[in-house]
Amino acid sequence: MIGIVIVSHSKRLAEGVRELAVQMVQDHVPIAVAAGIDDPANPLGTDAIQVYEAIASVYSDDGVLVLMDLGSALMSAEMALEFLPSEQQQQVHLCAAPLVEGAIAAVVAAAAGNHIQQVIAEAQGALVAKATQLGLDDSHLSLVIREEPMINDTPHTHEITLRVSNRFGLHARPAAQFVGCAARFQSQIKVKNATKASEFVRADSINQVAMLGVRQGDEIVITATGTDAEAALAALQTLFTTNFGEDNTPPHTPRRDESRLYITPHTLSSLQGIPASSGVAIAPCFRYRKTPISSNQTTSLEKIQHYHVENPNDEWQRLQSALHTAQQEIQTLLSHSSIQIGDAEAAIFDAHLLFLEDPTLLETAQQHILSQHLNAEAVWQEVINEVANNYRHLDDPYLQERIADVVDVGERVLRVLSGTPMMIVDVSQPAILVAADLTPSDTASLDPTRVLGICITGGSATSHTAILARSLGIPAIVGLPLEILQLTDGTQLAIDGEMGRVWVRPEADTLVALQAKRDTQHATQQQIRSITHQPCMTRDRHRINVFANVNSVHDTQQAVSFGAEGVGLLRTEFLYLNRATAPTEEQQLEVYQAIAQILDNRPLIIRTLDVGGDKSIPYLGVGVETNPFLGWRGIRFCLDRPQVLKTQLRAILRASLHHQIKIMFPMIATVTEIQAAKVILAEVQAELRQAGIGFDEDMEIGIMVEVPSAVTIADHLAREVDFFSIGTNDLSQYIMAADRTNPKVANLTDALHPAVLRMIQQTVEVGHAAGIWVGLCGEIAADPLAAPILLGLGLDEVSLNPQAIPRFKSAIAQLTIPKAQAIFTAALQQDSAAKVREIVNDDLHII
Repeated sequence: MIGIVIVSHSKRLAEGVRELAVQMVQDHVPIAVAAGIDDPANPLGTDAIQVYEAIASVYSDDGVLVLMDLGSALMSAEMALEFLPSEQQQQVHLCAAPLVEGAIAAVVAAAAGNHIQQVIAEAQGALVAKATQLGLDDSHLSLVIREEPMINDTPHTHEITLRVSNRFGLHARPAAQFVGCAARFQSQIKVKNATKASEFVRADSINQVAMLGVRQGDEIVITATGTDAEAALAALQTLFTTNFGEDNTPPHTPRRDESRLYITPHTLSSLQGIPASSGVAIAPCFRYRKTPISSNQTTSLEKIQHYHVENPNDEWQRLQSALHTAQQEIQTLLSHSSIQIGDAEAAIFDAHLLFLEDPTLLETAQQHILSQHLNAEAVWQEVINEVANNYRHLDDPYLQERIADVVDVGERVLRVLSGTPMMIVDVSQPAILVAADLTPSDTASLDPTRVLGICITGGSATSHTAILARSLGIPAIVGLPLEILQLTDGTQLAIDGEMGRVWVRPEADTLVALQAKRDTQHATQQQIRSITHQPCMTRDRHRINVFANVNSVHDTQQAVSFGAEGVGLLRTEFLYLNRATAPTEEQQLEVYQAIAQILDNRPLIIRTLDVGGDKSIPYLGVGVETNPFLGWRGIRFCLDRPQVLKTQLRAILRASLHHQIKIMFPMIATVTEIQAAKVILAEVQAELRQAGIGFDEDMEIGIMVEVPSAVTIADHLAREVDFFSIGTNDLSQYIMAADRTNPKVANLTDALHPAVLRMIQQTVEVGHAAGIWVGLCGEIAADPLAAPILLGLGLDEVSLNPQAIPRFKSAIAQLTIPKAQAIFTAALQQDSAAKVREIVNDDLHII
């Protein structure tokens, strides 16, 4: 049975709504209330933990519908979702329906046995009957999702209306995807929030899209005018139907008996804030002072001066140059963050890049410089302040938090314009960082070995700073009282990020309790880290090579620190992204040599350009395709653009001298493709020999096995290469005929499904029979439950994200070959990935 949760600032109001709803269905529908706070003097408010408990009390796999009144009720409900297990989050829906009418309609629909989407539709349409009875126009309440050309408009104008289903609506990351997708098309695309009756805005403006305030349940209207209008709308619609590929994994689950998520009375010996990232830290205080941009303040740089410029065109060029430098810095930060905290969280900086490309912002800045003859710094600060104030005046708390991103990007460009060196949070000794606030860039660049904890007076648990702190594993508390800013450097602090509490000069008994909690957490982590730089070996002394998947020079440094024995997959696409032209041979050579030197003669497998699919590079001419994963990608593109491939192969070959570099070709589906690639490689080798340029004549050549056809003809392909590397991400989706970026079917693309395991087994057996080694690079290797399966398969090497290497080595160290083979044999007899995981759990007692 579907459960209903009523969230309100007033407990009496919520109980009244519940009583009215119960009258309709006679207790046939589970209804829970989360309302008010435990403060007799001021009982009005909402509490995320209380909402979490209410959801848990009525949870059902049929679904839970949460209805809220205004203000912080929505934020509390959103935060409560983060505390639920990821599999339960998918079944909980925050509803924009009116509280009273929506609750009544929802319980009636649930009692009638309707499924969750029907219940949501009934709740959100609850005002239709009232509007009709009052004779009002209820067209704006329509729940129908439609697609039709605009009436009385040009023949090439099309319109679709979509409902937003992801939890936080079009916040920074999905808004970035939306704008990035719209920008790929020639058509003029506009969008409006129909639910809030907004005006149409440009779909290629990150700020205009974000400030529409699109939340879960809102209807938006998208129009496209131009020759590729239908394709544009189809691509945008796919983003919505796939929920923007968002990962809803909760940051942590709080204990029910611990402090609530609202500020309680405090003293200078104990301060209460909002939990943002769990963990315990005990260290001296380090104050970080930085003044943000606002309409009334200057930056932390020198005061911005306004002055007249004689040549405004030169000034515009100066701003463009600063924007380009800032883009390069953000791209570096994005790459660094991707490897350190994961692609999903690093996508925050995709939005930062789009901010710098926002056409409305750039057009405004250019116009002001050219018409007013003002210097670039003054105009840029004016534009940034205007955007920040637009966010500040929104009545949506979640969108107001995006001011931090605007400030972050704005300060970066001002710093470049002024010639001021990049500002970093420089903590020389382990400490707990105390600040008024931190920008996302500040947080992403923190060193977790020096910054042991974060205490800030700004922000919230849903801010990008909080998200990044959780990803970095740094305990963090936000929303602390201003008194904490009065502390002097070196003051002893103790924090519990799970409780949201800070102790100033903690007493001995407090320290003992917190140290015990911290030691328990560290013991588990230390057990894993102890084998980080040891060979990956089973209990019966069988060794398997553990390599890393990397995207950059910095990633490679991280990989070595995490115990990587080599690089099993260098994704070279990063060299081609965020550029106007392809990287030159010399530019590529410099990067490949730098990575090889870091590895210090460890193996380095470089995959040639794998453009297409989910990786689009406009200047290479890879257009939008109906089914990009089945289209012109990988080796198919490179064989059609041999000069692009030749340039890359020359750079790889030149870097191979005195290093253990191997070449790997992606998306090989036929023998003809690998033979054609080898012909081009031979041509490049001949050219280098003729020019007297040295390279490794014995360099190994391999292919990615990620297409089912490659598995079925693996015996023929093995005659052409020195190794196979199985790409389980793509192989799984092709075997199961399910797009791994589509949440509705992504569960089918689990590489532990027996169908996928049998294809991997076949590839390993054929490769070994042919005398070549077989590796695997894919996200499945980062799952500790997969370790015995991969070992039992007989793989020679696995390659995974660097941060997952210690845990993988730890899992392998607990196994023996006979045990792993037994688990694998049993796995092949199962009929689903879920059952495979169950048997691994049962055998290894992994909870």
